[in-house]
Amino acid sequence: MLSLLHIENIAVIERSDIEFGQGFHVLTGETGAGKSIVIDAISAILGERAYRDMIRTGTEKASVRAVFTDVPQYPWFADNGVDYDRETIIQRDIYLDGRNVCRVNGCLVTVSILRKLGLQLINIHGQHDSASLFDETNHLKFLDDFAENLNLRMEYSEKYSAVESLRRQIAGMTMDESEKLRRVEMLKHQIGEIEKAQLESGEDTALEERRKLLQNAEKLSDGIHAAVECLYGSDDSDGAASLLSQAERELSRLSRFTEAYSDLHERVSDLMYQVQDAADELRSCRDELSYSSDELEQIESRLDVIHKLRRKYGATCADILLYLENAKQELDKIEFADDHLERLKGKLMTAEKSAWEAAKLLRQSRKEAAVRLSNQILTELSQLDMPKVQFQCEFTGLELSGNGADAVAFYMSANAGEALKPMSKVASGGELARIMLAMKNVLAQQDQVPTLIFDEVDTGVSGRAAQKVAEKLKSVAKNKQVLCVTHLPQIAAMGDTHMLISKAEHQGRTYTTVTPLDRAGRIRELARIIGGANITETTLKSAEEMLIQH
Repeated sequence: MLSLLHIENIAVIERSDIEFGQGFHVLTGETGAGKSIVIDAISAILGERAYRDMIRTGTEKASVRAVFTDVPQYPWFADNGVDYDRETIIQRDIYLDGRNVCRVNGCLVTVSILRKLGLQLINIHGQHDSASLFDETNHLKFLDDFAENLNLRMEYSEKYSAVESLRRQIAGMTMDESEKLRRVEMLKHQIGEIEKAQLESGEDTALEERRKLLQNAEKLSDGIHAAVECLYGSDDSDGAASLLSQAERELSRLSRFTEAYSDLHERVSDLMYQVQDAADELRSCRDELSYSSDELEQIESRLDVIHKLRRKYGATCADILLYLENAKQELDKIEFADDHLERLKGKLMTAEKSAWEAAKLLRQSRKEAAVRLSNQILTELSQLDMPKVQFQCEFTGLELSGNGADAVAFYMSANAGEALKPMSKVASGGELARIMLAMKNVLAQQDQVPTLIFDEVDTGVSGRAAQKVAEKLKSVAKNKQVLCVTHLPQIAAMGDTHMLISKAEHQGRTYTTVTPLDRAGRIRELARIIGGANITETTLKSAEEMLIQH
């Protein structure tokens, strides 16, 4: 239940704290006083769209904070890592630069996540809802919600998804014979071309390394020879290995006389062995370095074959071999497609049968719910002074689709003797308001949303019909918290709490205030609604009589 709404710098409301309790709340005021601003503020904390235009001129941001009491422990709290509290506080700040900062019990959340919580706290019903209710594309969802068909729809959806998957596979395998022959010939050519080359994974890299070595073989040989001479020496000079060997012998002799040279002896001895090892390794490399112009020519020829295959099938030998494997698999699928296609068609028949069984169960549930829905709506409309109305759900059978195998449309007749027609084509403005209220009341009984807001749903209603609408709203408020923006005295008189929304100008700025009315204030406001700006003793007495009756 919404217990407190704090509004700051939204349009002409500079600052306002509005307290709500249980039961039926009515909000009235002159046209343009700011009633819609209050509804916009509530919409904002429910996660609906908010615009920079909402921010009061001259300020940097607008804020809305709402306190909800006796909030159930919805899974939403755990799912989004928000601390649960029976008294839940939602705050939203809207900045001029377009930023929106939303918090629930102090935890930051996104607008989209906030919206999921808002849907569980408040339902707002406005004049625009008639477009949704009277749009036939929404009727099946309304009926399913009323029938509580979630589990049946999930079971059907799973089976229909299997049907769609098999249909896609079959469609992907279906090709005409000429296209099939062309593809088979192409795959066979590609497979033969790659297999003829007898590639090995990594072969291209190894060949390129060997080619590089052979292309620089002479430089390598000369360099190794020079390095060996440096280490082993030549006819004209001693090499590093020989000189280190001499130094090691001298230091070994010196270390026998004093320990001071022992460390140097060990270090030079290590160097001597390392140089000797390096010299031996270089000599082995020189002995192994053999090459010929024929080998280089063979490598170039092999790399040319690989390069041609690379241009067609992949950047490396590994990629080309992968392409070969995929081509073989595709060829097998095409050559054995008829057998596989028959198996898929058999699976499709079984899947379609299972989906049809689920669709029929869904249809049965919908038709049973349609009878209940029609009866409840007719009861509601009778209570709203429309006893002659006829209403029913018209079913049209379809092929399997994402929503089952049904199309549903709400048909009605507003007057005795008139044929049933699509709902949007048979109702006047005043009738639309009552029909919408009746349907909303019936459909709202299926959810657990504790607060309902009706924003000027009484447009076009007057007289006896207005009284019936007022009584219906009062009845709904016995089980839910109800807020209603209205221009009708019949509805305003029914409220448990009456709030006046008014605006005034001060020092060149417009300010809107929300004021709870006492009995005297309610009488005066009802008199204004009845008689306009010219309040007389007669209108005051009429207003007082309306309050006494309720």
